[in-house]
Amino acid sequence: MKPLGILMLDTRFPRIVGDVGNEASYGFPVIFRRMEGIGSADAVAAHPDRPRVLAALKANAEALAANGAVGIGTSCGFLALYQDDLAAVSPVPVATSALLHIKRLAGRTPGVITASAKNLTPAHLVAVGAPGDTPVVGLPEDSSFAGTFLRNGLTLDREAVEREVVAAGLELLAKHPAVDTVVLECTNLPPYRRALEKALGLPVLDVIDLLNDFHAELSGAASGGKAAAAAPG
Repeated sequence: MKPLGILMLDTRFPRIVGDVGNEASYGFPVIFRRMEGIGSADAVAAHPDRPRVLAALKANAEALAANGAVGIGTSCGFLALYQDDLAAVSPVPVATSALLHIKRLAGRTPGVITASAKNLTPAHLVAVGAPGDTPVVGLPEDSSFAGTFLRNGLTLDREAVEREVVAAGLELLAKHPAVDTVVLECTNLPPYRRALEKALGLPVLDVIDLLNDFHAELSGAASGGKAAAAAPG
């Protein structure tokens, strides 16, 4: 079974099981590659330095492909902004963000929980085929989550982050009661998915779901099954 390559931001925070950066989160081989000098602040931005970030994505995607990766994922949902640009230069297919789920949810009303509502713009959504007005709620700027994952902290209070994620989900439904499916933009949030589903009574989709489907699709293509697309869906 060929591995999936994961483009990692240059961070130091803990990555527990379920996080995109923990090998135990996957049921298939993965190769991680850190993009030196490209951190959370470079990715989680409303107006990033796109040429600089894309150059790093391209160079590291090429390195992962050279090491045998059958496809490329990333460790930040905000990299949705580069889906088409990276797919155009990557030697292998690319799935940048859990936000790619949204375009496959025909007949559903999805809403997004994100690391930063102020920085997740309609352009990030449109870049992966999602409506620019998709409902979005973010984790608070003064949250335990932000202290660890946006400010690159060394410790993680899992229980506090779980409470914050559930609160964000309840806020999303209070503001947008028609939402019937929740998509977790942030790749650090899958460990809290089960608690969120229990609290909301709704299905929750995350980056691990996306990459599982993506790898299965690519593996099927490699073994003579259906052809792989540039991204899932």
